[in-house]
Amino acid sequence: MMKSIPVKYYLLLITLGLYACTKVITVNLNDAAPQIVIEGIVTNAAGPYHVQISKTVNFDQSNTFPPVTGAVVKITDITFGQTDLLTETTPGIYSTHIIKGIPGHFYQLDVATSGQAYTAVSVMPQPVLLDSLSFDHLSAFKNLTISTNVNYQDPPVTVNYYTFAESVNSRKLKTVFALDDRLSDGKYVSRALRTDSAYINIGDTIQVQMNCVDKNVFDYFFTLASVASGNSFRSVTPTNPLSNISNNALGYFSANTTQVKKTIAK
Repeated sequence: MMKSIPVKYYLLLITLGLYACTKVITVNLNDAAPQIVIEGIVTNAAGPYHVQISKTVNFDQSNTFPPVTGAVVKITDITFGQTDLLTETTPGIYSTHIIKGIPGHFYQLDVATSGQAYTAVSVMPQPVLLDSLSFDHLSAFKNLTISTNVNYQDPPVTVNYYTFAESVNSRKLKTVFALDDRLSDGKYVSRALRTDSAYINIGDTIQVQMNCVDKNVFDYFFTLASVASGNSFRSVTPTNPLSNISNNALGYFSANTTQVKKTIAK
């Protein structure tokens, strides 16, 4: 699961958790003509890691996104000075061979396709331990709503950025939560992952993936929340999230630590 390709934001089927403690970022509004989408990730888990390249389609077309084949894709560990030339293992999916994800290292993604070049840089933060999962119970109108709490100690002094993804009974929820520590620096955090996209029942198996990401990746997910929360749905990408990939590519490249905890809802 740690190696899986993230869902495409241009489906507009996901809603991202947006916390009030986070500053608002102004989004540049652009009509999104069909264009390249690059999604890549390097983690501190064992590889191989993957980069997915595709193109958007018009909103009224089928949700089949054409893969971009024959690209030249490289990931470089800038800290080590080591470059990995990725192999296209399936159409549009490019996989690493030798790169390892190490906290504190800088990684650069380079993609060349159809005479265009795209690049992105991401630094892998130090990991923050996800201590445990617990549950909130809210009764309203004779209905019981259960939410998962993530519990962890935020490190003092350093600025930290997190994303969380949740699965219920092996089904990944549509919500991805983005959180910074602007109001919780150095504090013990217990945060509810509240979503209306699914219901949790007592006895369900709950899994949460916690990623420590850099600021550029956080900004991408944070502005993606603005896209998914009520802007025009007449194009596949009504507004453009703040991608960290050059040359107006959609998507993101993330070097992040990752960990998973699983428990039974009580």
